[in-house]
Amino acid sequence: MMALQSTTTPRGRLLKSEPMSRHTSWRVGGPADSLYIPADLDDLAMFLKRLPANEPVHWVGLGSNLLVRDGGLRGTVILTSGALNGLSPLSESLVRAEAGVPSAKVARFSTDLGFTGAEFLAGIPGTVGGALAMNAGAFGGETWNIVHAVETLDRAGERRVRLPANYRIGYRSVRGPVGEWFVAAHFHLLRDEQRQGKTLIKSLLSRRGTTQPTQLPNAGSVFKNPPNDHAARLIEAAGLKGTREGGACVSMLHANFIVNQSDATAADIERLIARVQTEVKNRFNVQLEIEVRIVGVAV
Repeated sequence: MMALQSTTTPRGRLLKSEPMSRHTSWRVGGPADSLYIPADLDDLAMFLKRLPANEPVHWVGLGSNLLVRDGGLRGTVILTSGALNGLSPLSESLVRAEAGVPSAKVARFSTDLGFTGAEFLAGIPGTVGGALAMNAGAFGGETWNIVHAVETLDRAGERRVRLPANYRIGYRSVRGPVGEWFVAAHFHLLRDEQRQGKTLIKSLLSRRGTTQPTQLPNAGSVFKNPPNDHAARLIEAAGLKGTREGGACVSMLHANFIVNQSDATAADIERLIARVQTEVKNRFNVQLEIEVRIVGVAV
């Protein structure tokens, strides 16, 4: 376990009845009872220790891959974005990134240091914490393929370093020790002798800009790809591009994206998700599994 500094009072910001629409990439979501923005990892450890044992805790980075219902969240939200932002080289082959660092920033930082292997992170719209929690991927790369170790934190404020062998890693799935949250990753990377990393990132981002609806609020891919197929292909083949529920719309650019077209509510988005699942099931007998997390209270 890693030693923590002793403090007497949490140094972060505690907000009450904070609208989650301010903190999700879909720009929807009702209020969280409490939202805490930690000063750093030591401060977060102290804050967690002081929470009641039965207090629900939710972790949010950039709020991508997340649908918060209109009734909001009971308990406390830990906001890592802009807070847990440590990013530094650890050795000739390791880069350490805390949970609140945007994945794209890790990609750029790593290439600036002359590393290769993390370029695909430029296509992931969330933070390192979220990428670790779901084994996020883009352009053929997956987060845990470059993980050397992770740092975790539990409710007692204990910080640990764990190896990939402590986890069961699958497609958009990570299972490990219960009651621990990811607070940092140590990424193992190779030297970029050809110095082509920046060119590759530029190419990946250009591709993303032309194939994904980046100009409208969205949460990234809504559904997991079924075995030997693609969710987007099935949704498009079912004739669902442009389908709407209230202000939510299946993107015309990429069928596995739902966009907030015009003041959508979380309920609009959730209804549209269910409608897409039903239509694809009826047409192709394939049950699409959601990739986004749906949390909170409906109204």
